[in-house]
Amino acid sequence: MSMMNITIDGKATQVPAGSTILDAAKKLDVHIPTLCFLQMDEMKFNNMTASCRICVVEVEKRRNLAPACATPVMDGMVVKTNTIRVLNARRSVLELMLSDHPKDCLVCAKSGDCELQNLAEYFGIREVGVAGAMSTYREDVSPSIIRDMDKCILCRRCETMCNDVQTCGVLSGVNRGFDAVVAPAFEMNLYDTVCTNCGQCTAVCPVGALVENDHTWKVIDAIADPEKVTVVQTAPAVRAALGEACGMEPGQSVTGKMAAALRRLGFDHVFDTDFAADLTIMEEGSEFLDRLQKFLDGDKNVRLPIMTSCCPGWVKFFEHQFPDMLDVPSTAKSPQQMFGAIAKSYYAEILGIPREKMVVVSVMPCLAKKYECSRPEFAVNGNPDVDIVISTRELGRLIKRMNIDFAKLPDEDFDAPLGASTGAAPIFGNSGGVMEAALRTAYELATGETLPAVEFEAVRTLTGVKTAEIQVGPHTLNVGVASGLGNARKLLEMVRNGEKQFHVIEIMACPGGCIGGGGQPYHHGDMEILAKRNQVLYNEDAGKELRKSHENPYIIELYEKYLGKPLSEKAHHLLHTHYFKRQQL
Repeated sequence: MSMMNITIDGKATQVPAGSTILDAAKKLDVHIPTLCFLQMDEMKFNNMTASCRICVVEVEKRRNLAPACATPVMDGMVVKTNTIRVLNARRSVLELMLSDHPKDCLVCAKSGDCELQNLAEYFGIREVGVAGAMSTYREDVSPSIIRDMDKCILCRRCETMCNDVQTCGVLSGVNRGFDAVVAPAFEMNLYDTVCTNCGQCTAVCPVGALVENDHTWKVIDAIADPEKVTVVQTAPAVRAALGEACGMEPGQSVTGKMAAALRRLGFDHVFDTDFAADLTIMEEGSEFLDRLQKFLDGDKNVRLPIMTSCCPGWVKFFEHQFPDMLDVPSTAKSPQQMFGAIAKSYYAEILGIPREKMVVVSVMPCLAKKYECSRPEFAVNGNPDVDIVISTRELGRLIKRMNIDFAKLPDEDFDAPLGASTGAAPIFGNSGGVMEAALRTAYELATGETLPAVEFEAVRTLTGVKTAEIQVGPHTLNVGVASGLGNARKLLEMVRNGEKQFHVIEIMACPGGCIGGGGQPYHHGDMEILAKRNQVLYNEDAGKELRKSHENPYIIELYEKYLGKPLSEKAHHLLHTHYFKRQQL
């Protein structure tokens, strides 16, 4: 690869051809402020719209200022980032943005985490010298996401994420001039579109234009209600990132502190979704083995590959985008919904209370879980299996609001019986984790033999698509793993077109899996943070005495006392679901 020579602020360096001025500046540790720029190298997508112009620089022998994020390096280029002309241009651009931006920072969900706010502080702007009309739009509230386009700065990051990375095609620029806004086609509500509620748009929005629908006050009201029994469950990936939301460094497991914090918040029973992850493997793994055997026996009514169904964003994606394949995914509910169904049946019976008296709260890394719990099929006579879902970010805010010193909490265990899990459960939060957990159990159930090693390194991946051949007894299984809906589309189109035959596929909507979920603390595309979260969950797995779902004694007891066996009539009623063809607009 040819190299280009460039000098920035008197510092010389070489960068590969095709690099931008911003790339070269980063190599030299020269800070150039950005706002619209979004770099996602691991997924090979960069938002280079250069729409904000905050990163403009002077280039020698060029009349106009150049946007550093989108200007390719030329050999011998000389750049200045700190001239009066550059500083004045950046300040003018920022003042124009602020002149058309609401001044309600005190009550904005992104206050303190807003990149526009940070830039105003960086440039020392204390008053805006530009005045004029302000654009106004209606607020769009869905179960998962709130769109407040009064705060939109037209950076187009959400477009890049929705259209290029996730390939959902929901958001784009509409209208012209002063009326321009990023919105769904015909300015529809998100709920009425093909939006999967994955929340990745909220993860990249630099301001408060796209945020989660915050339900923390609903949680507080439920805890304060003396007539209700509050039960909380925490997803595997939450423990890998909650520390960040509470001021700790990335890469720290906070499982014990999380359980302690939830008790101090006032929940009556503190459980772990990891229990339901083990339960999911029992049902999903048994369903796969049943389908595989029928397929091998020549049953023409059985279709493979079976696809995991733990991720509600992925479920809604295939309901919209691949309606011809609705009979392919596993019918097993997600761990969240399995937990809710068991809590409001089995555990409610143990407590001797009606299901209506119990409030099940989920802490999830995923905004699609807010939508999932509202689906009507997950309710009994109008009473939902899961009542409230909050994100990792929301739990972090709630812990701070309740004046809990999270870092100094002692480690505590989850309650029994719905808090016990094996090492197969925490890795559900990583891309490839559900597949690995399923293979551990499927291998031993199919062969009757003990696995020589429980690690299936071949299916572990942080991003993208990975395929492998796994030997299970006499059978060679072709397996596929994808994270990010754009990668899911590639894999499904290979299946649909007959390009490759898989037996089982795992898909997670968010890049990297649940560790990179739309409800996790903002990582701003930093893959090192995702890698640290990923390792937290594998460390939890390695530290468990039992590492296969079918070895969980409380799962065994649940089947013996209540469900009978995997795929029983009662298990189907409580733990399985069906899917729907949805509009493709």
